[in-house]
Amino acid sequence: MGKTPEQILEIAKKILNYSSVLLVTRTTIETFKLLKKEIRNIEFSSISNIIYTPLDIPDDNLSEGITVICAGTSDISVAEEAAITGYLMKNKVRKIYDVGVAGIHRLVSFKDELNRSNVIIAVAGMEGALPGVVSSMVDCLVIGVPTSVGYGTSFKGISPLLTMLNSCSPGVVVVNIDNGFGAGYVAGIINRVIKRGKST
Repeated sequence: MGKTPEQILEIAKKILNYSSVLLVTRTTIETFKLLKKEIRNIEFSSISNIIYTPLDIPDDNLSEGITVICAGTSDISVAEEAAITGYLMKNKVRKIYDVGVAGIHRLVSFKDELNRSNVIIAVAGMEGALPGVVSSMVDCLVIGVPTSVGYGTSFKGISPLLTMLNSCSPGVVVVNIDNGFGAGYVAGIINRVIKRGKST
């Protein structure tokens, strides 16, 4: 954020000189159109406002173990930021969206799938109860991502942030408000370490 499309183009070209992976977060379709003129094989996610280079790896060769879950449809943009970040770290990311605690039966129906995860990213606004509830159902780490969506006393993400930080469930760690990228990156590292441990 705060960079011009031209600045992003120059930075992107420098990154691609030493890496095949490009990820530009919090960007615009106008920036994508500019980059597309000079950089091949990039895509734009209109849901999360991300520009990225798809992996040249078959899905079957990606590592399973990361699940991204979000409370409501208004949290999907941040959830997608986390999911794309995890994917670019060579993971096949499972997505479970719109299963907030306001209708907890929706969440409970995914219990078996959640328990097959090595790490779960739980994205929620409003009061932010989802990560704590999910953590009480599973035996893996849950990364809480508070979002700035909501109304009333959600205070642009402060309320869900405080709820997640004060969770009674000990398996919850929390990233900053709307930080899908940070959550996806940490989940990618965790899944890589777990995979490495299983292969030794």
